[in-house]
Amino acid sequence: MDAATKIKKALEINPRYIKSKLTTFIKERVKKAGAKGVVIGLSGGLDSSTIAALCAEALGAGRVLGISMPEVGVTDSHDVADARKMANKLGIDFKVVDITPAVHGVRANLTNFRTDALLPAANIKPRVRMTILYCYANLLNRLVVGSGNRSELRAGYFTKYGDGAADLLPLGRLYKTQVKQLAIHLGVPEQIIHKVPSAGLWKGQTDEAELGLPYEKIDKIYVGLDLGLKLDKIAEAAGVKIKDVKKLIDRERRSAHKLIGPEIPKL
Repeated sequence: MDAATKIKKALEINPRYIKSKLTTFIKERVKKAGAKGVVIGLSGGLDSSTIAALCAEALGAGRVLGISMPEVGVTDSHDVADARKMANKLGIDFKVVDITPAVHGVRANLTNFRTDALLPAANIKPRVRMTILYCYANLLNRLVVGSGNRSELRAGYFTKYGDGAADLLPLGRLYKTQVKQLAIHLGVPEQIIHKVPSAGLWKGQTDEAELGLPYEKIDKIYVGLDLGLKLDKIAEAAGVKIKDVKKLIDRERRSAHKLIGPEIPKL
């Protein structure tokens, strides 16, 4: 079996089995925590819509709150509409909380704030969003369920203590292309499944432009590494250059700290 076939086979999932495992995981963790339900950031994108469907299936719609957190002038109005549509489809509670005043308030009180420092400025937004989610979780005695997938986690493509902060990450073992397979099985609308992925950090921002490769190729590279294949074979199977494979390996190494808690010294 050649490398491309091995990788393709490894990326195929049994969505019925995965759905069963993840809904059981959510149900058990919520029960163990003594929580009454969950709160999720519902962006109108693939991952959060899939999480919403899993949580509604696991707990019942009445125990799931989806919150859309747009920023004026940045968030596409279609994203809020898609989030609302997904919430209505599932019958879960839904709120819209505008983060614009909070983001502007933080910026106004940072004496060293600079608009040209794009990433520090952008990362304020997911941290404000997570503050909102945890506020509602505290109010309602619920857990915050994040929507990060394995592709994002390995690439470090999330904001530390922002969208990376959550009590549960049910999709953390699934690559982006596998999440799509699960989403289709769960009945997530096609317009959401095929939407261009974006973290909504700035107007026109897309995940794949920042990562430098489409998720389909990123996932093939990571699975090739999982399988222990040689770099040249991985590059050939993914349709990329060896330097792209090496860049992704280096990116994972440099962002590994984002996946662990604060280091505590031994005394």
